[in-house]
Order: sequence, then structure tokens, then C-alpha cells
Amino acid sequence: MTTEEIKRLPTEEKFLIMEMIWDDLREHFEQAEISEEHKTLLESRRRRVESGESRLFDWDKVKSSIGRP
Repeated sequence: MTTEEIKRLPTEEKFLIMEMIWDDLREHFEQAEISEEHKTLLESRRRRVESGESRLFDWDKVKSSIGRP
């Protein structure tokens, strides 16, 4: 399927395709290798959260607040 063919699809069908892609990626996630650079970055962020320097936000709450004052 080409990019142009995808652009012509109805939005609902595009969402279905995206869901299938995410499901496939999720299945292969455990097998994916993570670079040392990414591991270092994630560990740094984890330490900042544990020390209280940073905090985590619930993704559903973040999504629902986008665009609101």
C-alpha cells in the first residue's frame, strides 16, 4: 500500500490500520533491543522520579487536558 493510497482511506479505516500496527509492535516489543543511550536516558529519568525531582502523569488525564486552559 502506498502513502497516497493510505491518504485516500477513510479515517476509521486508518485508525483500524494503526491499531493493527500497534498490536504487532507490542507483540515484538520484548524482542527489541534497546540501545545503551536509551537505557541511560531511561535510568536517568527513573532516578529523577524516585528522587522527587520529576513526577509522572497519568497519560489518559494528560490526553484529556490537551487544548484546555
